[in-house]
Amino acid sequence: MLNRTAQSLVACVLTIGAVLLAGNAFSQQKTIAIGTGGTGGVYYPLGGGLANLLSKHLPGYQATAEVTGGSVDNLKLIGSGQSEVAFTMADAALDAFKGEDKFRGAKVSVRTLMVLYPNRMHVVTIEGTGIEKMSDLKGKRVSTGSPGSATEVMAFRVIEAAGLNRDRDMRRERLGVAESVNAIKDRKIDAFFWVGGLPTAAVTDLGATPGLKIKMVDHSEVVDKMNAKYGNLYVTDVIPAETYPKQDRDNNISTGLEYSRDQRQDA
Repeated sequence: MLNRTAQSLVACVLTIGAVLLAGNAFSQQKTIAIGTGGTGGVYYPLGGGLANLLSKHLPGYQATAEVTGGSVDNLKLIGSGQSEVAFTMADAALDAFKGEDKFRGAKVSVRTLMVLYPNRMHVVTIEGTGIEKMSDLKGKRVSTGSPGSATEVMAFRVIEAAGLNRDRDMRRERLGVAESVNAIKDRKIDAFFWVGGLPTAAVTDLGATPGLKIKMVDHSEVVDKMNAKYGNLYVTDVIPAETYPKQDRDNNISTGLEYSRDQRQDA
């Protein structure tokens, strides 16, 4: 039996194949660029799997997974016609469709192909930083995700809902997940935000690092405030204990949904 992610990939291939055969936007297209994310996250290997399936089962087409900054960058690539398919969080996609926030004055016409998987917000630190809860991030060095990523979009909303100011209350870095893990190992940051599937390889690497103990910060209490301001885009969720090495308890979190989108109209 196929697992849920594999089923989603197969369904996505069938959907894209149907579009191609129907001769719509891709009628003259022989290559398919798939916007993914950084190499340390989930988007890139998932996009690589989708590219392999498309290239194998759609004669005459070659699909490639492109390394990008993440959801916001992917939606801009869709809007400019540089990518045909992209992975994105629902919140970033809604902003793009409405022309809000990072897409103010630059709406992107998009269409949902598939809901892929729940995308969990990780707020990660290690023992010794003094961080036990969200309010402890005040005065700390914190990465909120790479520019152009859904991590950054959602991290800002989590921070706001927790009663913190992203600019005044912390020394903020803008690093991808792999860079964040390296920075926290080197004690250059105290914590980082990351939105991704379970498990994320870079976070697994951090948990397995000798001499360090990973700590996941609970923040599910912010979901109601986020939904009150931004719409019902988020739910409470759990990253179960032992998802990551040395993670000794459940982590109560916020979750958004993950979409695969193409460049045609309708959200």
